[in-house]
Amino acid sequence: MSKRDFYEVLGLSKGANKDEIKKAYRKLSKKYHPDINKEADAADKFKEIKEAYEVLSDDQKRAHYDQFGHTDPNQGFGGFGGGSDFGGGFGGFEDIFNTFFGGGGGRRRDPNAPRQGADLQYTMTLSFEDAVFGKETEIEIPREETCETCHGSGAKPGTKPETCSHCKGAGQLNEEQNTPFGRIVNRRVCHYCNGTGKEIKDKCTTCGGTGKVQKRRKISVKIPAGIDDGQQLRISGQGEPGINGGPAGDLYVVFHVRSHEFFDRDGDDIYCEMPITFVQSALGDEIEVPTLHGKVKLKIPAGTQTGTRFRLKGKGVPNVRGYGTGDQHIKVKVVTPTRLDDRQKQLLREFAEISGSVPDEQQESFFDKVKRAFKGE
Repeated sequence: MSKRDFYEVLGLSKGANKDEIKKAYRKLSKKYHPDINKEADAADKFKEIKEAYEVLSDDQKRAHYDQFGHTDPNQGFGGFGGGSDFGGGFGGFEDIFNTFFGGGGGRRRDPNAPRQGADLQYTMTLSFEDAVFGKETEIEIPREETCETCHGSGAKPGTKPETCSHCKGAGQLNEEQNTPFGRIVNRRVCHYCNGTGKEIKDKCTTCGGTGKVQKRRKISVKIPAGIDDGQQLRISGQGEPGINGGPAGDLYVVFHVRSHEFFDRDGDDIYCEMPITFVQSALGDEIEVPTLHGKVKLKIPAGTQTGTRFRLKGKGVPNVRGYGTGDQHIKVKVVTPTRLDDRQKQLLREFAEISGSVPDEQQESFFDKVKRAFKGE
């Protein structure tokens, strides 16, 4: 199945800038995160969105993608960044000729060569505050580990695996067939030894001959301050154990951050809305504003209008890579009272009489614009 265009996945045009790409990714990753969205295809959509963002947010990868799309000319038949197993001097053709026409000189993977273990992924849900300030915690993950009884050989203690008598240790079986085009040699994984090149006659009773056992392992995780929703942390060497003495894989911790009832986050900046009274907006005041770093005082100038924004420098989120701290942006909202006693109503009527019915300069300017709009000026 062919991949969808990465711009289409994020709902963007090809001229989208980095901020637009980031906002689209944040919105879609929250919508389709498997911990939130329980639809059957949510996990696949989340992976597709993540892959698109990883390419388009990187200038070099994006330039390459814009030029070649999903087809990478340096990977033969492998897709974009697909890590194809096709090798050889012609980007993949050499192994194809070896497979179908029995050609020589192709690379054969040694079944006994050391190989890195598989990577693991763990999704961690964080509170808004823990994501901002970071913390150290412990997680427990299920993973395969080397069997301590046979030390990974799969053979019963006191015995050893033997060379497979069917593939002679190659891990592959060659099946020849004559066709009108000539002799075809098909290479297949040896189903007697599962490609290992070894036979185990006396299997380890602990692991059943696999050399691995399933265990739950506790791992300490240090979450950096400023981690954001959808970002991941790589913990080296905490994945599945390596094969034939190869290095272990890595553990990727993917973070899902809960929303906050008062604060919103965009990158390293925090946004919130503060209600103020009509009197405070008209006469000015000094109010206390909650921040993630504690309460601070904010001066409201006289005549402040609803929707006015104020910035508290350095009261946002620490940058996860250590590049300073964001700001907090406050939008004030003038609250209109809904329950007035007789005295309050009388004072407002007096205020209206004193103010008169003639709009002030600002209102006149606004109404002039409206009139011109209706006249088509």
